[in-house]
Amino acid sequence: MKKLDLKKLTKVTKVTKDFIKFDNGLELSSYHSTDCCEHHWVEFGAVDINDFDGLEFDLSDDKFFNRIPDYGIELVPVKGWSVRIPGYGNNNGYYSDKLDLTLSDGRIFDISDCQEITD
Repeated sequence: MKKLDLKKLTKVTKVTKDFIKFDNGLELSSYHSTDCCEHHWVEFGAVDINDFDGLEFDLSDDKFFNRIPDYGIELVPVKGWSVRIPGYGNNNGYYSDKLDLTLSDGRIFDISDCQEITD
């Protein structure tokens, strides 16, 4: 298996409603262990590939994104404009509102406060 060079800057190559893929092979997605009456997610489909034109990211640490409480996340490139992506959640108040941002190399970031939650 090819080892990823996380010190190298990387560009976004694909955006779907479920994830963002970078040219180094990593995928960024959100995760929530869903029960019957709840859903929590980052809405990657709110942006498209053109929002990332000319931007490069350093994924070697957690400084590639900022948490925006009650809204979502902001992907922060090395140079240029940041890209904001909303997070949403709904439940009946009984279940967890835990939401994680995940990179496909196994890193997990708690972003539970980065979502607009409705009941």
